[in-house]
Amino acid sequence: MVDSRDVQPEAAPDFQVELDTTGLYCPEPIMLMHNKVRDMRSGEVLKVIASDPATTRDVPKFCQFLGHELVRQEELEGSYRYFIRLG
Repeated sequence: MVDSRDVQPEAAPDFQVELDTTGLYCPEPIMLMHNKVRDMRSGEVLKVIASDPATTRDVPKFCQFLGHELVRQEELEGSYRYFIRLG
């Protein structure tokens, strides 16, 4: 049996660019993501921080539609974090 105190949180993936959309609501986080990825190269990772629960639906659709990889999605105390590798 594993003691939960022995389990270390998984380290966040490496990222090149961070976008904090805290306090913004749909569609603003996705619009800002569109603008940010235009300045990035294929293979780079974008970290997005959001407070809007709608991003849990919108970010995966954004990735699927544009051919990006959603490397990781997590929720921590009402904040959402996404790590997106550009396609």
